[in-house]
Amino acid sequence: CGGNMTPEHYANLFRQFATYLTPVNNTKMFRIASGASSADENWTEVLMKNIPLNLMQGIGVHHYAVIDWQKKGSSVNFSEKEYFATMKEALKMDDIVSRHAAIMDKYDPGKQVALIVDEWGGWYDVDPGTNPGFLFQQNTMRDAVLAGATLNIFNNHCERVQMANLAQMVNVLQAVVLTDKEKLILTPTYHVMEMYNVHQDATMLPVKTITEDYQFEEGKLPAISASASKDKNGITHISLTNIDASRAKEVTIELKGNAYKTISGRILTSDKLQNHNSFDTPEKIRPAPFNVEMKDNKALVRVPPFSVVVLAAN
Repeated sequence: CGGNMTPEHYANLFRQFATYLTPVNNTKMFRIASGASSADENWTEVLMKNIPLNLMQGIGVHHYAVIDWQKKGSSVNFSEKEYFATMKEALKMDDIVSRHAAIMDKYDPGKQVALIVDEWGGWYDVDPGTNPGFLFQQNTMRDAVLAGATLNIFNNHCERVQMANLAQMVNVLQAVVLTDKEKLILTPTYHVMEMYNVHQDATMLPVKTITEDYQFEEGKLPAISASASKDKNGITHISLTNIDASRAKEVTIELKGNAYKTISGRILTSDKLQNHNSFDTPEKIRPAPFNVEMKDNKALVRVPPFSVVVLAAN
């Protein structure tokens, strides 16, 4: 939305305006440069090269999980082929963040500048009967696992990714809340956000994930993604997402660095990928308790297909 500027022209404009956009009355200034679309690495390279680090605290990047920009598909009535294609696009976020972060490392090895993922999420055709310009779409279990897998990526890149903005909050694209006059419902994406908030203000713990693949026709994707953190009370939280559309995955979790006595969990799942919360059934999908046993700091977890699990170990 930047008027089709070249990165060189935009970098000069940013320098001009950032010079005069200065802190007032000891307020903290956090200036974010408009960033690249998906894999446009040249944009990031030019901005990092030409904008002084003292003028820029963040640089954006955005990426949507879109199957086909001309025919995005239904938000509810989709096939497994469409689901697999959506997951393939969503998981590209890891490579996109890694590549842009690597460019930033060349010019900013001290990691002064944050990578801001300013737009992400699934994007489908608008729901029938709604205003095309409002981008209203329903939110299913597909969006829940998309959110879980994407948040795991952001958590594992938290040294660079210091802010990430889901597009968008209410009624538009992968919203967390849908409204109809006085009615309001929480989407599956909302519940994933709520489950993952245990990672906020916690210390990221490195995770090594060895996973089976989710295979569909000739394609395959890593089925399980994970991230972990330890909060101020010493509780370790592990978030797991299984994107496989039909198969549960057995996950062995080995916790190191502490002696854990208890473990508990919550799960978001349903019996159909296309299931969603509606104004008639607003709580069809919501988190439920999830039982896990641990022995000698090891837990064996059976993660159901297209589900999101968050564990707490203490």
